[in-house]
Amino acid sequence: MSPSTDMRENREFASEIKFLVRPALAAQIRDWARARLAPDPHAQCETGDAYPITSLYFDTARFDVFHRRGSFGRGKCRIRRYGASEVVFLERKLKTRGLLAKRRSLVTLDELERLAEAEVQRGWAGCWFHRRLLARSLKPVCQISYRRTARVAMTRRGPIRLTLDDDLRAVRVGGVRFGAQEGARLSEDRIILELKFRHEMPALFKYLVEEFALEAQPFSKYRLAAIKLGLARETATGFPERNLADTAEAISGSCSSRREEAPVRGQKSEASQSLLTSAATAMKEVLPYA
Repeated sequence: MSPSTDMRENREFASEIKFLVRPALAAQIRDWARARLAPDPHAQCETGDAYPITSLYFDTARFDVFHRRGSFGRGKCRIRRYGASEVVFLERKLKTRGLLAKRRSLVTLDELERLAEAEVQRGWAGCWFHRRLLARSLKPVCQISYRRTARVAMTRRGPIRLTLDDDLRAVRVGGVRFGAQEGARLSEDRIILELKFRHEMPALFKYLVEEFALEAQPFSKYRLAAIKLGLARETATGFPERNLADTAEAISGSCSSRREEAPVRGQKSEASQSLLTSAATAMKEVLPYA
């Protein structure tokens, strides 16, 4: 039996909050996370919590996904590869009412050739993905790679996850295949922090945000890559993150300054002290991660 025929996963709706931080602050957050959260069980490196990710992103000839035209604004299709693995994930991310859901299937690299065919072949794990590509006239437009540090925990309300992505790079592509070229660097002095959880934000993450004075910021790796590679041009809209200032300018360092160091110990506000107490309680409720 092919390893791709029974490897399918549908993830529940979850919340995802993003922050852009400088390398020095990211190092502090990484140490903070390593002291409180478990390493990602899928990571394979000397630190036990980091790994490279490469993804192929799809869009139409008119870049409807980039411009969020109609229903194209609610989801993205991509193919994700971890390290030099011979298997990849076909993924569709869907955003509804501010929550994210993901459908993904595991296939081999050799099976990606099927996605270039004009008709869908039934009986393989990627047929749903291929059907969607054809129905939406989606083609691969760029490859994005980066290094991810991931820490996780299981709580009584479900899993929580913290990731830090750095060394973002992108290159244009002309087919459904992964290339060895690293491409243009997208970020020089910003690292992407993401907090993922179900239901309400856990107390531990609330404390993290307060401790390091973090400010959430909408951000899309694909949108930044499309702009940097000259694939699409930004247009003025009424939505956050859709202006170039919220993406390329923010990550290049021209965004407004923020307090990016932890408060001096012994000088925490009452709110921070309250969060610290909540965090201590939350740590007691963290379950062993299987």
